[in-house]
Amino acid sequence: MTSPRSTVLPVAFLLLMTGALAPPAAEGQSPPRSEDVATVDGIIAAYYEVVSGPAGEVPDIARDRSLHHPNAWVAIAGLDDGGVPRVNVTTLDGYYGDGGPRPEAFYEWETDRATQRSGNMLHVWSSYASARTPGGEPFDTGVNSITLFHDGERWWIMGWMFDGAAN
Repeated sequence: MTSPRSTVLPVAFLLLMTGALAPPAAEGQSPPRSEDVATVDGIIAAYYEVVSGPAGEVPDIARDRSLHHPNAWVAIAGLDDGGVPRVNVTTLDGYYGDGGPRPEAFYEWETDRATQRSGNMLHVWSSYASARTPGGEPFDTGVNSITLFHDGERWWIMGWMFDGAAN
């Protein structure tokens, strides 16, 4: 007797390989820079570049959208006023809000990385430092938990999370 899983997996693989399961471009999503999505190093570098910049400059939201799968999520954990752990899960658009300029200079870069891969999924623990000038004295450090997916042609950020209370 053939199990449903043994039938579904080959069909899903065929659809994935033919592009039928490739995510459609979301409205307002620009084509990615090939150097941003061709490698894990490229997408992680771009991930940090899009959030970094001087005060008064609007982040490159279009570039950031091109890195993220149309169904990507963003989760920010922390503590509420009573010290109870909480998490806010949103979309990339929810993260950027009105898309206005940065109120102050913000530069973030990766300082260390640990990865684990299974098939086309990759998890990245990306340690970072944040400063007010490029490469400046960090005012914060932490770890981003980033989930990536390779669709056979490119890497996508499926979601990311950090815990502000851990710093």
